[in-house]
Parts: sequence; C-alpha cells; structure tokens
Amino acid sequence: MQLTHRSLVYARANQSRFLAELEEFVSFPSVSAQPERANDLKRCAEWLAKHLRGLGLDQVRVIQTRGHPLVYAEWRHAPQRPTMLVYGHYDVQPPDPLDAWMSPPFEPIVRGNDLYSRGASDDKGQMFVHLKALEAYLKTDGVLPVNVKCLFEGEEEIGSPNLMSFLASNKRTLSADFAVVSDMPIPSPVRPAITYALRGALSAEMDITGPQHDLHSGIFGGAVHNPLEALCGILAGLAGTDGRVSIPGFYDCVREGTAAERRYMAQFGPTDEQILQNAAAKEPWGEFGYSLYERSTLRPALSINGISGGYSGVGGKAVIPCRASAKVSFRLVPDQDPHEIDCLFRRHVAALTPPTVCAKIRTNFGANPVVIDIAHPPIRAAAVSYQKGFGAPPVFLRSGGSIPIVNTFEKTLAIPTVLMGFALPNDGMHTPNEKFHLPNFYRGITTSIWLLSELALQQGIKHGANNTSGRDLPQGL
Repeated sequence: MQLTHRSLVYARANQSRFLAELEEFVSFPSVSAQPERANDLKRCAEWLAKHLRGLGLDQVRVIQTRGHPLVYAEWRHAPQRPTMLVYGHYDVQPPDPLDAWMSPPFEPIVRGNDLYSRGASDDKGQMFVHLKALEAYLKTDGVLPVNVKCLFEGEEEIGSPNLMSFLASNKRTLSADFAVVSDMPIPSPVRPAITYALRGALSAEMDITGPQHDLHSGIFGGAVHNPLEALCGILAGLAGTDGRVSIPGFYDCVREGTAAERRYMAQFGPTDEQILQNAAAKEPWGEFGYSLYERSTLRPALSINGISGGYSGVGGKAVIPCRASAKVSFRLVPDQDPHEIDCLFRRHVAALTPPTVCAKIRTNFGANPVVIDIAHPPIRAAAVSYQKGFGAPPVFLRSGGSIPIVNTFEKTLAIPTVLMGFALPNDGMHTPNEKFHLPNFYRGITTSIWLLSELALQQGIKHGANNTSGRDLPQGL
C-alpha cells in the first residue's frame, strides 16, 4: 500500500537520526534497583514523554507511582480498526561489574554494526523500534492504520511492583485488542522469531545470622558456627550436581513438553553448540535427558545470583562474619505456581537450617509462566511482517526468560500478547558490554511499519478472536 511505501522511505532516510536519538535514550543510567538512581529514572521518563509528544501522539503523561514513573501515550483516530497496546520498559539492570566493560556503560558507542550501552537491547533499543515506526507513519501521512496505546514502565527489572495495581485500576484506559512486547532475542540477523512461551520466575533473598557481631576466627573458629559456612551448606542442599532442584515437591506440577513440540524445538531451535557459543562456555551442564534449549526453556531451574558475607577486600582477614546472605531465583514452567514454589522453598530452607544459626527469607517477586496461542490473528500479522522486514519467515521459540506483564495482560486486560524480538543471543542482556545489533534495529523498524499495515488488513483481531489459555499448541508446532 502507498502509505507503507512512504513510511519505509522516511525510515530509511532518517536512520542516522534514529540512532542518535537512541544513543541519547540509553545514556540515562535508569537503574531501577539502585535507590540513588531515582532522579535518573525520572529524567529518563520525562525525556521519553517529550519524545512521544514529538512523534505526534496524544494524551502523553508521566504517571507517578509509589516507585518509578510510568509513561503513557495514545493515538486513537482509526474508527473500527483494532487497538494495539505497545509495552516496554525504560529501566535497566545494574551495570556491575564496571571493570568488565570495554567502554563506560552509559556512554553509548558504536563499534562495527553494534551499539554498546546498558539498555541498548534490554529494552530501550527494542521498544524504540516501535516508536520509530509510529513516527514514520505519522510524519508521512499524519495518521496510523490502527489505534495505538503506549505504556512504558521504569520498574520491570525489579518485578514491576506498581504496575499491576495500575493496570487493575485503569482497565478502560488501557483496553486494547492485543499487546506487543519486544524484549527478547531472535536466533540471528537473518532468522526472526516469535516467542510463544516464557518461563515464570521467583526471586528471593536469604539472610543467615549467627553471633551478634563478627568474631576472631582464631579464637572462636571451631566453637561457633560460621553463618557463611551454614549458608553454603543450605545452598548446596537446594540442588544436586545433576542440575535437578532438590526441593521436595518442586517438580510435582511441571507440565511435560509433548513429543511434537520437542521435535519442533529440535528442528528450529538453537543447537547445544550454538547455546554454548552464545554463553562463551566450554561444557554443557544440567538435567539429563534434555537438550540445552529444552533445559533453559522447557524445564525449571534454580540460580544462585549472588552471595555476600565476611571480608572480600585485598588480602586475608581472620574473621567469622556474624551474617551472610544470598540472592536466589527460580525459573518456572507451566503449571508451576510461584506462590506454591515459594512455600516449598521456605519449608526446605527451614529443614536445612541448623539450630546454630537463624534463616530469614524475603521474597522479591514472582511471575507466572506463559504459553501463548500462536493462532491469534495479530500473531499471524506479526509473522507476515517479519517476512517482509527480514526477508525470512519467523520460527516460533520458547524463551527461558520471564516477562511478568504478559500474564497480567491476559488475566487483567483479557488480551493476548505478541512477543516479537529484535535482539540477538549474544547481545549481552544483563551482562557487561550489552549491545544492540544496528541492522536489527533498522530491520525492526521496517518490520514494525509492516506490522501496523498488516494489522489493519487482518480479520478477527478486534475484540479478540481466540481465547488466550495457550494450553494446547496449534497443529504443526
């Protein structure tokens, strides 16, 4: 259609400016987990709102929460056309360890075909793709082929503690026919993918306390239980060397993958060698009987994300620390419930804790696993758009990551979500030297432009054509 042609020409002509704007966006150190960065998140939200106004969107607002702000915008001038809700997050992970970065994490730099910066791919770069597609339409014709609402949050990386209540209180404002989220990788620059399943998550912190203060290890070593040693013993009791979680009842509700799905995963998913290469790891590890792709998507997992306690400075210190702590997270699969797993985890830790120390657990957040029915019309539109934007049809993949908002969209707004990513497996999400492959950035904009066009042509999108239970995958997957 002619409108799409003009939009594509505009997008190609403005690539250098789009990149400069993205560089400005990722330069904000919007780390939601660090309280001292609160003003940086506020400034980033205000910058984003100003940018949305410049695109030509309406009702642009920075919405204060008990934590970091939400940013909302809309364009609703396409009667009888479907409404798309674009979701993204402008907060980022902490950049630590800083000495592992080749360049400062919030001073974006282009090296080769990649933009390096914290947040470049997770999620500022990927959400920016859709904003530039909206701009391409609005600046060439002044209208969009569908209605659009945008919701961007600043707390996704800490579990979205204020977003759920906002959604529940603003159902009418946020009503849509489907949502689009771009916060995940695709296999390669020439192989796009639509994600149809996400693992759930449970994040917790465990504190082990012993004596009232640190002790001399020479005087008291062997007489007083060291909380750091007790913590290590508890952590060792959470999982076996075979990769299986040792918590009683942990696997009771795990839904096994069907033979047909596992065949599809083996045919179209990444190989063990590719996963090891992306991880820069030499040897595989994990649960017997499953490929690495299955282990990291179809099966649940436990991760110890951090341990602290005692002295970690230069040289040695003969000390028994009075406390030690660990950050622990679980990745969950259908039909595991985060609340039930939390109860099992607490019960098991209590059983493992010796009487010489005390254990206290704080649950940070939980997220339910998600399986999406890929027969939804907007997902079919996304598949056509990928074909036009990347020159190749997408594959359908499971993701080992968690995006809590997807389940909330289904339960609270009763809408399906299209999960279409533009990052690469080696883009370094959550790690030093995070990057965004710029050819994917530009192809992503083209794909998003086509998506807007295809959505206007697809039948059965408005008001939802299918349920979103996702329990049964369509034939052929």
